[in-house]
Amino acid sequence: MTDKMVELARLQPGFNSVESARDHEGHGITVSYWESLEAIQKWKENTNHQVAQQKGQETWYSKYNVQICKVVREYSFKGSD
Repeated sequence: MTDKMVELARLQPGFNSVESARDHEGHGITVSYWESLEAIQKWKENTNHQVAQQKGQETWYSKYNVQICKVVREYSFKGSD
């Protein structure tokens, strides 16, 4: 389902990117990046996304947390190999 939702999100106007990480027990975090609050709202309203969320609540998750945050600045460092 995760792969399907990522594919669908990539087709959604305003989608920028997604990152995901899981530990050995399957606990994880997924962060998606969007151009605007309006794009996020449209994703939230997407029917297929809503079906996946309902399935998640019924089947996979006992709890989850959603945060909508604004990236003010981003930078990175890559050392020499």
